[in-house]
Amino acid sequence: MPLIVNTRRVLPLFLCAAACLVSGCKPAAPPPPAPQAMPVQVAPVTLSPVPNSDTYVATIKSRRSSTMQPQVDGNLVKIFVKSGDVVKAGQVLMRIDPLKQVASVQSQQGTQAQKKAVYDYNKIEVERQRKLFEAGVVSRDTYEQADQAYQNSKGDYESNAALTDTQKQQLAYYDIRAPFNGVVGDIPVHLGDYVSPTTLLTTVDENADLEAYIYIPTERASLVRKGLPVQILDTAGNVLVKSSITFLSPQVDNGLQSILAKAEIPRTAQLLRNQQLVKARVTWSTAPAPTVPVLAVSTVGGQTFVFVATPKGEGYIAHQVPITVGETVGNTYPVLGGLQPGQKVITSGLQFLQEGAPVKPLG
Repeated sequence: MPLIVNTRRVLPLFLCAAACLVSGCKPAAPPPPAPQAMPVQVAPVTLSPVPNSDTYVATIKSRRSSTMQPQVDGNLVKIFVKSGDVVKAGQVLMRIDPLKQVASVQSQQGTQAQKKAVYDYNKIEVERQRKLFEAGVVSRDTYEQADQAYQNSKGDYESNAALTDTQKQQLAYYDIRAPFNGVVGDIPVHLGDYVSPTTLLTTVDENADLEAYIYIPTERASLVRKGLPVQILDTAGNVLVKSSITFLSPQVDNGLQSILAKAEIPRTAQLLRNQQLVKARVTWSTAPAPTVPVLAVSTVGGQTFVFVATPKGEGYIAHQVPITVGETVGNTYPVLGGLQPGQKVITSGLQFLQEGAPVKPLG
């Protein structure tokens, strides 16, 4: 019986066998190797003392700051200093034209000389009349008249002498002198200007005995008290001076609805000046809180994150965790939410990490 072959099945098998003979059959490719774990430095989340504080804008003020205004009027004829000069107590800063007052003093001195001559004459005369009265040459009435003239001339002379002294003291007001050692401020007047007791000539500030004026909102009234620590900061947040609250106003500022607190600035703080605006950080209390190194924190779109080395299988992976932090304390951030003590945050190679990447903790 003849053999019947099904060509429909044999032909594909033949073609496949031919293709294998021509190109050679290869086994399936093995799966790619697992990615290498990246070595990273880690730091545990630890509990550290963290201050509970608020920061306010404060003004530095000197307890010895004087606004110089004249006590007499006239034209400025001399300005001996310029803004920024360091002056000593009693040093002459400016001079107002004293010629008119000098003339008054000289006139008064002339009148005083006349009255002194009358006084001296009556003094001699009353003594002469006394001797004549005792000798019985003149009457008591004559002697008493001489004595009365003497007393009148004495009172007139002494009154005039006092007026002369007053005029001389008035002459001293034409020299504007520094009330204490300090620094001259702005000088808005010029030579030849007519000035009066309402004219601002300049200011003299002693850059010592400084205080920070801090206005604390009334909602903090139950917390604020003397002795609370205060840190004076610059615009970059660096601590310039450490102090404490030394004064609390018994009244509330109605306009600001705040309480004035003052903190003394040590004399060694040469970086601060009168009327300078600074930041004042008032610490209400200190309590343990989780902290992480500043190097571990990154910010994306206003949200702060850290990478946590999380165990997975036999190794670790980088897990990105959003956290809430407070103000920096040294080189650490206090963590207000998102982490627990003991977790290990990654502090190196953050720019190369992504969620789920295998890591090898080194710290």
